[in-house]
Amino acid sequence: MSADDLIQNLFEALKVSPDNIPLKTQLANLLEQNSRLGEAEQQWKEIISLNPLNKEAKFRLADIYYKQQKFSVAIVILEELLESKPSSIPYLLLYSKSLLKDELIEKSRSVYQKIIKLDPQFSDEMLDLRFRQSCGYDDEDEDEEATTDTGLMDKPDLKFADVGGMDRVKNEIDLKIIKPLQHADLYKAYGKKTGGGILLYGPPGCGKTYLAKATAGEIDANFIAVGINDILDMWVGNSERNLHEMFELARNNTPCVLFFDEVDALGASRSDMRQTSGRHLINQFLSELDGVKYNNDGVLVLGATNAPWHLDPAFRRPGRFDRIIFVEPPDFESRVTIYELNIKGKPNEDIDYKSVAKKSDGFSGADIKAVVDICIESKLEESFKTGIPGPIKTKDLLKAVSKHRPSTKEWFNTAKNYALYANDAGLYDDILNFMKIKK
Repeated sequence: MSADDLIQNLFEALKVSPDNIPLKTQLANLLEQNSRLGEAEQQWKEIISLNPLNKEAKFRLADIYYKQQKFSVAIVILEELLESKPSSIPYLLLYSKSLLKDELIEKSRSVYQKIIKLDPQFSDEMLDLRFRQSCGYDDEDEDEEATTDTGLMDKPDLKFADVGGMDRVKNEIDLKIIKPLQHADLYKAYGKKTGGGILLYGPPGCGKTYLAKATAGEIDANFIAVGINDILDMWVGNSERNLHEMFELARNNTPCVLFFDEVDALGASRSDMRQTSGRHLINQFLSELDGVKYNNDGVLVLGATNAPWHLDPAFRRPGRFDRIIFVEPPDFESRVTIYELNIKGKPNEDIDYKSVAKKSDGFSGADIKAVVDICIESKLEESFKTGIPGPIKTKDLLKAVSKHRPSTKEWFNTAKNYALYANDAGLYDDILNFMKIKK
């Protein structure tokens, strides 16, 4: 008997016994095996409607959503499951993969690290490729390893057009990074190299990483995202080697955008450091940026930080991060665009994005994503009862907005003090202008 015949027989059997969970489970499994994911999704929903405590059905539904690239919905279900079984490796693994696909990189890394702690022998090819970093290398092998370890690199499809608003920031990046590459001969005639460094700072969740990827996409460049876990190592000297390796990988694959997230964690002020190893790492970082010993032509270094006041002042000298750009929370038009992007592909009906964006003043991009997740969670609760995914409406989003508070307020409270009392050379004037505070 063919798979199609067996599936049809199960459908016929369910007409006689529509609430038979074992039959529905068998049917859902067969549908999934035959790539009929939408029908499998419907069966798992009906099973959950019949038995809301069926964790296996919820997990399988999350897996179906993951395979359909509905990652945010999968995340919501898995977070619910993990509340009751926080050490379940299958739950954690699918959760980490969903987070990674949904661009929540650091959170995905943290979840995967939890899995490794639970089972030190555990390995997953996709997550290992993204997160595991070798500790050191022989000097004579460094060029070969930096050239071949291309698993760290990406070629983003994002462009500036995909980034809502942020015109001022995009214009500054265009002038500093994109124009030199587009007119390399003119720069060469004046003895100017293409490349350099830009530091993006501002409240968390306002799109600094997204903007860095779009910069790489705009110039069709390779993109390497570097987190503190990719660099820091417990063994003496390995952190410096890891940092050098990242720069070498970029130098051997130009044009390349080398993006350092939470750069203040790697380049904290040396005067605040008690450990000599931390100072060595900063000195190595400065040496790599200077391009005196190494050729950084075509290497575009972007750093992102929520706390620029913790960064060593030496990073702001010419030739290093010599352009510092404030990335503020999205304005009204940007919020409309971010809502549209987050709702795209999900069931929705006549959403008045402008009214929702108006109620979200001060929200970061991450806050808006959280609002949409809250809304989806509420709609899922309804869907589990009916078995039908109800469309997201304006009132659903407005209700979710009322449950969330902007995460940027605390940052601005801290930033205001630095902007008023530690504003050397007008470094933080943009903060004061945004907050409409006169100096």
